[in-house]
Amino acid sequence: MKATSVLALIISLSIVAESKVYTRCKLAKIFVKAGLDNYGGFSLGNWICMAYYESHYNTTVQKVLEDGSTDYGIFQINSFTWCRNVRLQQKNHCHVACSALITDDLTDAILCAKKIVKETQGMNYWQGWKKHCEGKDMSEWQKGCEVS
Repeated sequence: MKATSVLALIISLSIVAESKVYTRCKLAKIFVKAGLDNYGGFSLGNWICMAYYESHYNTTVQKVLEDGSTDYGIFQINSFTWCRNVRLQQKNHCHVACSALITDDLTDAILCAKKIVKETQGMNYWQGWKKHCEGKDMSEWQKGCEVS
């Protein structure tokens, strides 16, 4: 019994160790390099604010919704429309596996977020952005970060 408890603890710790939570400034640097600053007319501050309220900068966040779909990763991208999850019939507009959106490599998540902004109503897709970021001063979100 004791060995089982120790094994369970080791497994849970290894799962936690795989999750990556970025700092605001590290994420700002990644976003600038990926061309998100002013992408779709949205400043870097908008992207940083949105990521904070969607995932608290955690790459592995997954939220199962009432409709059975799941939001994935740092941008909380939904499985029904934007990515492929083997359990459900999805549209997969980003042509990516949902599992690719919960890794430390943000390339697929950023490409998909750009597609969402381009093909929908800008950042209105994200409830966290609409509620906490839209229409607010975004300069504070990148303040103190060296992003060049």
